[in-house]
Amino acid sequence: MIPAEEDGDMDTRLTHDVMGGKPDEGGCRRRIGPAARLHEPNPLTPSLSPTGGEGARRAGEGAAGFMVPMLLTLVCLTLSARAQISSNRLPALPEARFKSGDLTLNAFAPLAEALRYSISKLDLNGSTVALAAIIDTNGLAITKASEIKEGKLTCWLPKGREVDAQLLAVDTDNDVALVKINATGFKPIQWAPEDAVVGQWAVTAGIESIPMAVCVISVPPRKILPPRALIGVQLDFRTSAPKIGQLMPGMGAEKAGLKSGDVVLAVNDTLVKSREELVNTLRNFREGQTVKLRVQRTEEQLDFGVSLMIPKLDRALLRFDRQERMNRLGGDLSERAEGFDLAIQHDTVLQPWQCGGPVVNLEGKAIGLNIARAGRVATYALPAGLVKRIIEDLKMSAEGNVKSQKTQKTSQQLEPAVKQ
Repeated sequence: MIPAEEDGDMDTRLTHDVMGGKPDEGGCRRRIGPAARLHEPNPLTPSLSPTGGEGARRAGEGAAGFMVPMLLTLVCLTLSARAQISSNRLPALPEARFKSGDLTLNAFAPLAEALRYSISKLDLNGSTVALAAIIDTNGLAITKASEIKEGKLTCWLPKGREVDAQLLAVDTDNDVALVKINATGFKPIQWAPEDAVVGQWAVTAGIESIPMAVCVISVPPRKILPPRALIGVQLDFRTSAPKIGQLMPGMGAEKAGLKSGDVVLAVNDTLVKSREELVNTLRNFREGQTVKLRVQRTEEQLDFGVSLMIPKLDRALLRFDRQERMNRLGGDLSERAEGFDLAIQHDTVLQPWQCGGPVVNLEGKAIGLNIARAGRVATYALPAGLVKRIIEDLKMSAEGNVKSQKTQKTSQQLEPAVKQ
């Protein structure tokens, strides 16, 4: 009988000597090939013997039997959580019920209807440029001044009738103009006796029976500074006095004749004693305005009229400002949206031509005059108290202009008689 170790194929019998092989009957060693190594047991891996392999198989089946129910449980819990979140989610609000939706605006229709004869729409050369608030029965109205440029000014009345209008006076500090509409029978706007408060609801009406927008007062009254405009000087930092070091080419100071070494003494007769006082004083003026500077040059004092300008580089960089680009995502902003003595801010989305008219409370009393669309969801309105003071100043200015025109006309009529 052949011994058990000799029974079987050669590869099985050669697994006892991995490196050199086992001596055969001839005393020679045979090299073990790949086939033999495949049959060689590895001490680091589980054996496939009934004792080792079967135990591993059963252990694997036990682990799988535990993992499947656990995964099913996790899936069920996830689906249940999603269903709970979905059931707790409020239904989407229809667009008609948005703050600018039709249903919301229609709810304020009675208020807008009552204001139709207190508001007008102004056209310049056939294009609508602004709204206006009527301030007396004879057609005096106030509006946004920077939108009223040279050209034919007309006014649209509630019933669709177009009449002529004239510009009488302008408050450049707050961008308000007084105009005369050639019609009568208006209902003057009534101004609220109290200031608007944050969180208060307000309405912007027009000449239609449906309001243009409803809003919430967002920010209490505050001063709105103008954009940074310069006279065009670099101050000498070696001294605390407002002494001019260098002049910026092409800017107002150079054009006016100021020189390096001049010491600024006053701005519009307001004394300035330091660099900080000069900078802070000029900060209140905007582009295009002219200030009177009194300067000390050697032994004499001189006065200069200097125009404030925005450097071309600053204007170019503004186009790349992230906040500026974000503000313009919702549409055009007002040409002048800064530089007001006092303004309240609300979240109405108005187009620039929709400014110039009143913003009213829920009683129909005007709490302000919409003066500028300043951002994507920000509109400025001059408070009622400030507007009433501006109206009185504009009326006085208009009367002075009329008297001046009458005097000039009378002088022209008398000239031929004098010459004769």
